[in-house]
Amino acid sequence: MDSFEEYLRQGEPNKAEKAKVWKIAIGLQQVDGLKPSDYLILTAKQNIEGDITIEEVKQRIDSYYKQYPAKNDENRTEEADKVSARIVEILSEQTFTFSPAEYLAIHRRLFQDIYKFAGKIRDYNITKQEWVLNSETVLYGSAESLKATLEYDFEQEKKFNYKGLSEQEVIEHIAHFISYIWQIHIFGEGNTRTTAIFLIKYLRSFGFDVNNDLFAERSWYFRNALVRDNYKNHAKHIYATNEFLLRFFENLLLGENHILKNREMHVQFVEPVNDPVKVENDPVNNLVNGSILQHLKQNPKANYRELADKTRNSTATIKRHIQELKKIGIIERIGSDKAGYWKIITQ
Repeated sequence: MDSFEEYLRQGEPNKAEKAKVWKIAIGLQQVDGLKPSDYLILTAKQNIEGDITIEEVKQRIDSYYKQYPAKNDENRTEEADKVSARIVEILSEQTFTFSPAEYLAIHRRLFQDIYKFAGKIRDYNITKQEWVLNSETVLYGSAESLKATLEYDFEQEKKFNYKGLSEQEVIEHIAHFISYIWQIHIFGEGNTRTTAIFLIKYLRSFGFDVNNDLFAERSWYFRNALVRDNYKNHAKHIYATNEFLLRFFENLLLGENHILKNREMHVQFVEPVNDPVKVENDPVNNLVNGSILQHLKQNPKANYRELADKTRNSTATIKRHIQELKKIGIIERIGSDKAGYWKIITQ
């Protein structure tokens, strides 16, 4: 990824923009553990310099692998190279249609001649062992109902009225929608990369300025956050949580600076006792908690939404911190959830 930093530092708008897109394209290969070749990097630089078009990049990559076919390519370098170039092409286009057909078309364009099922809905059930779940799997959509489920979710999203919502509420809703369509897992392979590209295009249609570095450098975190948002095992006291996905989205779109660590999402993660990096997340010293307490002192009847607006955090973040404050005995709830208020026991 350092190969493109020179173009970002130079500040030439056209070259910098191309470099950002290439960083996203290559970074997204990490979700499947793929790494592009040095040849792809060199060819990408020629495209950034303006020496060749993206169509010529694709042609050169195709010719390269015809001349030097990848035999038993365990690292799937050819896939990484071709898909990276196709991502750049799609993200460089000023076109987008919100529909299941667009979603399917993105998959087809990314994986044509790589997977036989490119652009097709899978006709078999799947499981995937996840590191973050200690080798357990998310329950993905049934092959018999994939098309209907996808169409339903798109239709519901299309009907949803964003008018009057705060920017935070808009982001939370989009995060939920993307999580839903990812969990359907309509494609046998390439599901996360397709969803990420669709998401970027969708966010652009809202006018959002997407933080390119996150998809370039934290694509695996994005996938693991989707996994945690869609997994629960009540027998093991593991519950679905959108906490990590919202951290990603808030960094992506609101300029927040949440620390994004994959290990924290592991279902067996235990918070280190004396980790200086985690001081900011200490229940007592946390700045968010301090801000919550300040607002509760002024308005004990404040609800999660009001606290989220006051502190510029998501409601999910506020709920998590409220639970921390209750657990360590700093606040308690007096009365019902609807008509009660928060009592500060100790500062």
